[in-house]
Amino acid sequence: MKKKTFAVDIDGTITENGGGRIHLDALDALRRLTNMGHNVIFVTGRSSIEGYLLSVFGGTTKITVGENGGCLTFDSNDHVLLGNIEECKTALKVIENNIENVKEKPVFPRMTEVVLERTFDLDVAKKILSENNIEVELSDSQYAFHINSPGVDKGTGFSKIMEKYSILRNEVIAIGDSATDIPLFKIAKTSIALGNASDLVKSEATMTVNANAGDGVIEALDKLAPKLSEI
Repeated sequence: MKKKTFAVDIDGTITENGGGRIHLDALDALRRLTNMGHNVIFVTGRSSIEGYLLSVFGGTTKITVGENGGCLTFDSNDHVLLGNIEECKTALKVIENNIENVKEKPVFPRMTEVVLERTFDLDVAKKILSENNIEVELSDSQYAFHINSPGVDKGTGFSKIMEKYSILRNEVIAIGDSATDIPLFKIAKTSIALGNASDLVKSEATMTVNANAGDGVIEALDKLAPKLSEI
């Protein structure tokens, strides 16, 4: 069997609900892939430390792309920052000065991004930033709004992992559910959108499954299993 690298989102992909509870059967399936010799790397909008801890306790590959590509974590004190949190904070100030009800989301501390509650119109915020010549990535993971440095997304973050470990595009299988996963889909030969993904996200994937979140991950892996070595 040829070694593959699975790039897997966390929230909405291997969680059972918006509260972040892990779908244990899906995690077990990913751990089995790791034990078979494949890489299973979490690529998440959460902090890379959260993703790294999940890899440690979940038994998957101990590498994480966090903060929507802004931070790579290889060990407890080994982080590579691809984004600049200060420019994200500058963008936040502009949004706060022009839109009401903008609130930071209480999350695990970030090193490269700003995370906001989904309490305002994202398109209006993008327009305001453009009018003020503020260049950042403003995205919706369905669980929060994220402000990232320009050019930083899950695709660019995971590309750094591919370069570091000489992983080829045709060896990558990406699994996700939100618009923040689309850049990741674009650099993977095989990409899988889960049942809870929007039509836009599904249109960008090479495969879709019917089941949602963790059940969808299991469905996807079941579909891949017979010809995993041929993908």
